[in-house]
Amino acid sequence: MPHISLEAAVTLPGEGFSRVALTAAAADLLGTLWARHGPLMFHQSGGCCDGSAPMCYPAGEFLTGGSDVLLGRFELGGPTDPRPLEFWMSREQFAYWSHTHLTVDVVHGRGSGFSVEAPEGKRFLIRSTLMDWDVPGG
Repeated sequence: MPHISLEAAVTLPGEGFSRVALTAAAADLLGTLWARHGPLMFHQSGGCCDGSAPMCYPAGEFLTGGSDVLLGRFELGGPTDPRPLEFWMSREQFAYWSHTHLTVDVVHGRGSGFSVEAPEGKRFLIRSTLMDWDVPGG
């Protein structure tokens, strides 16, 4: 499992542990993409078009609603340079993955043309581990 660089803030009511994290490579690529596209967001659908890969969009470009769950919120910048990034998942997909901790990583290659990293020759992917309810991600 790649080294986790940044854990998301907890967003699900009643939970005290992070469900999603970024590797250093993912955080670096997101910094580059933020500079190019502005604020960003992730959505994990589980559907077609690399359904197991998280899609990264300019914030607000993918409309979320009652059929989606906000799994976490990252703070990519420091205190003087806040760059929030939300990670959303379809509620149906969350029902399948609710027992896992998700880590967003980056690999070389092209994924879906819908995600903003596609022109970089890289793609985001999810690495999952079963939750240990005492030690998240462990």
